[in-house]
Amino acid sequence: MKTTMMCVVLCLVAVSAAAQSVAGDWQGTLKFGPGELRLVLHITENGADLAGTIDSPDQNVKGIPVSAMSRKGNALKLDLMSIQGGYEGTVDAGATSIKGTWTQLGMSAPLDWSRAAAAPARARVVKGSDIDGDWEGTLAGMLRIVLHVTTYEDGLSATFDSPDQNVFGLPATSISRTGSALKFEMKQFAGEFSGTLNADRSVVDGTWSQLGNSTSLGLTRKKK
Repeated sequence: MKTTMMCVVLCLVAVSAAAQSVAGDWQGTLKFGPGELRLVLHITENGADLAGTIDSPDQNVKGIPVSAMSRKGNALKLDLMSIQGGYEGTVDAGATSIKGTWTQLGMSAPLDWSRAAAAPARARVVKGSDIDGDWEGTLAGMLRIVLHVTTYEDGLSATFDSPDQNVFGLPATSISRTGSALKFEMKQFAGEFSGTLNADRSVVDGTWSQLGNSTSLGLTRKKK
């Protein structure tokens, strides 16, 4: 009797482990050369049927449809026809992580997912810093850019526009200011800026670096 009961318990545990759901939100970072893209995968389950979408926060894109999703045991596969991409990975026993490979347009890169924690609410500071606002410049003498700087309780934040490329609202990966030195980074296209603010905080002159190349870039605060 004891042997039979133990067998039943072990079988139940095995069934339970196999049934771990992958539904929910997952986060990962896709690294391609010197660049990085944060991704968020949303999975829903309806019985054995899986569906999902992907967000790319660093490209300010939400809801990329997963055209097909399947799971066999711990093997998970995604097809994204709209961007000619796909993913194959292995779900761990507790369904807390997925390790695998992203493929797109004939290229591949490792991509691991972990369960996404809810993002904390960010509160803006009533009176921002002395560099809050919109800063405009021209890159390489022909490409307009706009940097929007905002102060939150947890520090500076910024978004980046490139109107001539019809690109708006890309989040800066990081932005920091020490005295008159200002720096921000855009890992989604492997770019960064380092500059120096003038005395009245109306202009910042510096250098834009991207993929091993550098060029001067001045940003002027837009008048309200």
